[in-house]
Amino acid sequence: MLLKLNVYLYWFLILFIFSVFLFISSLYFMYNGIFLMLEWNIMLINSLSINYLMIFDWVSISFSSVVMLISSMVVFYSSDYMGFGYYNSNRFLFLVILFVFSMILMIISPNLISILLGWDGLGLVSYCLVIYYNSMKSYLAGMITCLTNRIGDIGLLISACWIMSYGGWHFMYYLDYYNEYIFYLMTISCFTKSAQIPFSCWLPAAMAAPTPVSSLVHSSTLVTAGVYLLIRFYNSFNFNNYMFLFISLVTMTFSSICAIYEFDLKKIIALSTLSQLGLMMSSLFLGLLDLSFFHLLSHAMFKSLLFLCSGIFIFYMNDNQDIRLMGSVCMLMPFTTSCFNIANLTLCGIPFLSGFYSKDMIIEYMVSNQLNYLVFVIFYFSLGLTAFYSFRLFYYSMIHNNKFISMNFIYDEYLYMKLSIFILTLFSIFTGCMMLWLMNFDFYFILLPMKLSMASLLLVLMGIWLGMESCKFNYYFNMSYYLFNGNMWFMSSYLNFLYKNVYLFSENSKSNSLMWSEYYGPMGISYYLLNLSNFIQFYSMNNLKVFLLTFLIWFMILI
Repeated sequence: MLLKLNVYLYWFLILFIFSVFLFISSLYFMYNGIFLMLEWNIMLINSLSINYLMIFDWVSISFSSVVMLISSMVVFYSSDYMGFGYYNSNRFLFLVILFVFSMILMIISPNLISILLGWDGLGLVSYCLVIYYNSMKSYLAGMITCLTNRIGDIGLLISACWIMSYGGWHFMYYLDYYNEYIFYLMTISCFTKSAQIPFSCWLPAAMAAPTPVSSLVHSSTLVTAGVYLLIRFYNSFNFNNYMFLFISLVTMTFSSICAIYEFDLKKIIALSTLSQLGLMMSSLFLGLLDLSFFHLLSHAMFKSLLFLCSGIFIFYMNDNQDIRLMGSVCMLMPFTTSCFNIANLTLCGIPFLSGFYSKDMIIEYMVSNQLNYLVFVIFYFSLGLTAFYSFRLFYYSMIHNNKFISMNFIYDEYLYMKLSIFILTLFSIFTGCMMLWLMNFDFYFILLPMKLSMASLLLVLMGIWLGMESCKFNYYFNMSYYLFNGNMWFMSSYLNFLYKNVYLFSENSKSNSLMWSEYYGPMGISYYLLNLSNFIQFYSMNNLKVFLLTFLIWFMILI
């Protein structure tokens, strides 16, 4: 009798051991100031050498460690959630491993071509994962995800060609010499991956993927790839840019407002990811490089925990994702709801949980950065909105009366799932303070007035109160108002409208444009070449006196 091996557990152990090893290495690299570049010569043909360059410093190693840790927990969790031992689950596992491998490839590359390998790998594997359930909804979501990411790939390809004119693809050596337009192109390419406006609509659509995948994609891999690449491309002269800062601030606010009107559990968490990405990007464009990276690491922990807990809710509630049909889940699944609420509080930035350290420092730096009043107001407003939608979600799922609709087999069991969320809960509580003290992010002492220091906490508390109150509101507005706010402000349909108009315009002008392009293009050239060759042939077959006459004319011209 053949035993069915649980391959998931082996991969969990491998990834977890790697994660611990990489974390210890990152601390060693940081304390000793080690910066390692390894060059692997793949091929040498005469004078042409093809090398693969890898970079190991504390940034790449610590980020790889976090990616490995979360992916190990996701793999462990998936052995229960997806089942194991049959073909489809193995396919899922290897897709996830391929996804993690692509991300690691991207993290350790200081070369634009090798980054392109990981970047493209992320895009393609994410497409395979989003369409995993083979429904029409997931096919459409996969298409939006893939095509939006393709725009960024094109930008990256153009940048690679452009950067080649500076002497090489190892962009870290040339950051002070590049033209500012290269930085703009790179930023827009990264905006597609990190789903900033106007490329935001793929992120909630990608929720069609299985929940473990959502947890991995939206915490530490696909969406943070853009932020990480911008951290690597950082140049203080080009990055203190108020246009991009404004875009990322708008993304923060816009996604939080959409989350307030959303009823799909996974979409609410996806939109909260979008607002956190806006925070990372805005801190990057304010010049707070280390803090942006710090928030990236702490956010990865609690966001993956949120997704995994929501996956357990969906799993036991007969595949129900609507928060209106939940209610009183805490009575039936106490352990999972505790972890879920800790993750929610961490997201809001409640003091002494890991989200607080990074968020509060970013906001304190922003206040002391002498920016205008609008940026100040938007920052604090979006901070309050985060607490607003988090506690609305809490109210609907925990306090609201039970609807008894999806109570088919709710109970808190399944060991692997519980163990993975327990480990992630510990990390999401301690990561913030641990990173802050171990990695020396608190170099500066910021002294703010009492009212400014307390403003962030007061706004969070106000958001909590408004979130609880909003659940009792009556629907006074027109239905289209709620649809408009809940449906990403119809961003996907605007894109569709734009595409349709462009398509119609190209259809109408096809005859004209084809005629002009053919006239000035290949057809025109071949026509004139043919005429020219006919003329020369006719001329060469003519009488001798014609030659003498032309010679005489040329001779006169020359004189």
